[in-house]
Amino acid sequence: QVQLVESGGGLVQAGGSLRLSCAASGSIFSISAMGWYRQAPGKQRELVATSTKYGSPNYADSVKGRFTISRDNAKNTVYLQMNSLKPEDTAVYYCNAHRVGLDYWGQGTQVTVSS
Repeated sequence: QVQLVESGGGLVQAGGSLRLSCAASGSIFSISAMGWYRQAPGKQRELVATSTKYGSPNYADSVKGRFTISRDNAKNTVYLQMNSLKPEDTAVYYCNAHRVGLDYWGQGTQVTVSS
């Protein structure tokens, strides 16, 4: 089992920044990738950014150039630095840890961007 604890969400004005953190614990040796997804009201959950164990990032087109994913493998933590936030970034953001055949999810953290 893998446990994921997120922090860092909140309310910010458009153009502002937030940093999300996700600390992993448990059977983390098996994790091959970690990342962030989000779900806005009435919409499906979508990928925001992922990073493999060796650091290869992948971003949704909508956040490229504004968001940066990073990992601290020593702390088993993944971060999402979000800059130039837009109202359409408003959603619940979920941390994800992936291993072959299985995904783990955090409880979610709310990000609200006001116009």
